Amino acid sequence: MNIYDRNTRSLTETGLQWLKRAALLAGCVPAATLVVRGFLGTLGADPVDTLTRVTGIWTLNFLLMTLAVAPLRHYLGWFWPLRLRRTLGLFAFFYASLHLVTYVVFDQFFDAVEIVKDIIKRPYITAGMLAYAILFLLAMTSTNRMIRHLGKRWKPLHRLVYIAGISGALHYLWLVKRDITQPSMYIIALCILLSTRLSKPRRRPRKT
Repeated sequence: MNIYDRNTRSLTETGLQWLKRAALLAGCVPAATLVVRGFLGTLGADPVDTLTRVTGIWTLNFLLMTLAVAPLRHYLGWFWPLRLRRTLGLFAFFYASLHLVTYVVFDQFFDAVEIVKDIIKRPYITAGMLAYAILFLLAMTSTNRMIRHLGKRWKPLHRLVYIAGISGALHYLWLVKRDITQPSMYIIALCILLSTRLSKPRRRPRKT
């Protein structure tokens, strides 16, 4: 089975299919791990906090991986990550949904009034809800049918992912009250990725 073409120095279609399957399996691992830990009772003294923290972290991880696709193409000439961008983005939405469900069900117990109060009074909740709203919109318009329907409007719409990234990073930063080391690392990584959109590549992209 040939997964790499030495002549074109790029992944073959077979290689890309295997890569997408591997990415799909890898993306499910954090959620599966949480399920197993839940059954084993190893989510810690505060299971809700563990669920909230882990799902939030993985939302940011997949958001950053999604945002890294364009720089990899422009600066390293890697075109194969483009085939994974939709999968990565949908995993960001998936873990954001788990994060939101944890908050609504286990933290607020479906209390709509308290949720609205939280959105209004707490900036980190406001930022988190904004990020989720954008991810929801992007997920709903990520199908081939919606891409065809939106036409030229699709790309400008999906640039909102940068706003989602900023809102998600601020949500994490404002949530943490003491040690901001980890949220700061996400903000730095996000700033680096955003800066690549403001500068042009120095060399012509080349397939690898």
